[in-house]
Amino acid sequence: MINEEKSLNFLEEIIEEDIRKGKHGGRVLTRFPPEPNGYLHIGHAKSIVLNFGLAQKYNGKTNLRFDDTNPVTEETEYVDSIKNDIRWLGFQWTEELYTSDYFEILYGYAIKLIKKGLAYVDDSTPEEIAASKGTPTEPGKPTPYRDRSVEENLRLFEAMRDGKFPDGAKVLRAKIDLANPNMHLRDPLLYRIKHAHHHRTGDKWCIYPMYDFAHGQSDSIEQITHSVCTLEFVPHRPLYDWLIEQLEIFPSKQYEFARLNLNYTVMSKRKLLQLVNERHVEGWDDPRMPTISGLRRRGYTPASIRNFCERIGVAKRENIIDVGLLEFCIREDLNKTAWRRMAVLDPVKLVITNYPEGREEILSGENNPEVAGGEGERDIPFGRELWIEREDFMENPPKKFFRLAPGLMVRLKHAYIVKCDDVVKDATGSVIEIHCTYIQESKSGEDTSGLKVKGTIHWVSVAHAKTVEIRLYDRLFNVENPAAEEDFKASINPDSLQIIKSAYVEPDLLNADPGKGYQFIRKGYFTLDTKSPSDKLVFNRTVTLRDTWAKEMQKE
Repeated sequence: MINEEKSLNFLEEIIEEDIRKGKHGGRVLTRFPPEPNGYLHIGHAKSIVLNFGLAQKYNGKTNLRFDDTNPVTEETEYVDSIKNDIRWLGFQWTEELYTSDYFEILYGYAIKLIKKGLAYVDDSTPEEIAASKGTPTEPGKPTPYRDRSVEENLRLFEAMRDGKFPDGAKVLRAKIDLANPNMHLRDPLLYRIKHAHHHRTGDKWCIYPMYDFAHGQSDSIEQITHSVCTLEFVPHRPLYDWLIEQLEIFPSKQYEFARLNLNYTVMSKRKLLQLVNERHVEGWDDPRMPTISGLRRRGYTPASIRNFCERIGVAKRENIIDVGLLEFCIREDLNKTAWRRMAVLDPVKLVITNYPEGREEILSGENNPEVAGGEGERDIPFGRELWIEREDFMENPPKKFFRLAPGLMVRLKHAYIVKCDDVVKDATGSVIEIHCTYIQESKSGEDTSGLKVKGTIHWVSVAHAKTVEIRLYDRLFNVENPAAEEDFKASINPDSLQIIKSAYVEPDLLNADPGKGYQFIRKGYFTLDTKSPSDKLVFNRTVTLRDTWAKEMQKE
């Protein structure tokens, strides 16, 4: 047999070279640094799988560090949801840390830069600062405050910390190079004033470090060996390196990879927050949202998301991934793990006229035909009257229609072969009952009838059926790149949620486990909604059995 080894991605190559050279003593320490200003989405899942996966592969460790430097947008709710999502994905961090843990150290770093003549307090307005930076083709010009003395800058910065100035009155800027072609090196902001209550430090601080100042220094404080970011931080790397060099602290290194972009999806936290605040969705965990909590509620499994992240790989160039691949991964996982059950979503009654009235029998069906032994069997009650799908009957069928029609035979799943003899219609001409006869010798597993039929349909016994609500979720947007639209909300798919108030299911589904996947035979994969009321269960469709969108695209 040929042993095909998976080739290393560029980050693995870097780490292996570092280990070979004995850099950092061969130690690998990564970090996942989310901002607690929203729920994590599938793009964050890629970063989680990458950072934790790299550390696991090379016997390293991963810190969870919350980048809590903007008290206006941060909430404890977001912190808790992030921790839940990471654990659910199957990972555990080494240390739980917060950038706010380092506020005093970071303040000291700022003082050090001021003393070295590398930072100054600027009284300019945001508009004046933006104008002073110039353009990519024109150098910037110094503001009147750039040449303040070290002593004055120290005094003003301390006064900023002491709360003596209102928001926006002053900022602390690095003093680097106003003519640098990299705009991020044109005296970037290091601190701004924000009189806002922080979810961890309370009202202790009224100045907060900017991301570019807090990020690299926090990495260095923790002695992170490989700081992995997405590609938009490439132009920030020179500033990351400059600050570490000037402060003479542990030399953490930043590496960039392509972020995850999915079609038919928006991945901007700002846009996702808009969807939540404007009630286009039920909340952050709405099953149509690309958030990890939304995917979990919809029935996605940790294994399917990890598999998806591994399949798309680690690239250096931006690209858009087909959401169909994510759906393929959950189908692949659920096909192996989901228990099979029968549910009728659009019912019409089928009466077996030669089946004795009042008679009932218990049939059996395997839970999972994909596993040896079927993971056991469940009892399925059967009787004279059944619910079947309305689409499984046609009065005047086309050729190659292998379901029920006058004179045609089908097998009832796990039960008998039946032949359609007659129909009953209401005053409007709609079929309300289908009358069939069954072949007594054709019982599944004991068939001695010798009959061969091409179609098999699912059903639920009328006498034993349980009524549930079913929610059919689909893609939230009906264009491939909603973020590119003038108003992304205008492309929301009006059919992204269809609710079936009363569907009939076999009684065993009343014992459905939250978080477990079920294949409703011939209908798709479903899971019990985590917010389902006890008096009427709600099932969410995770994904259809096949990629129906791909077929629609082919038609177009």
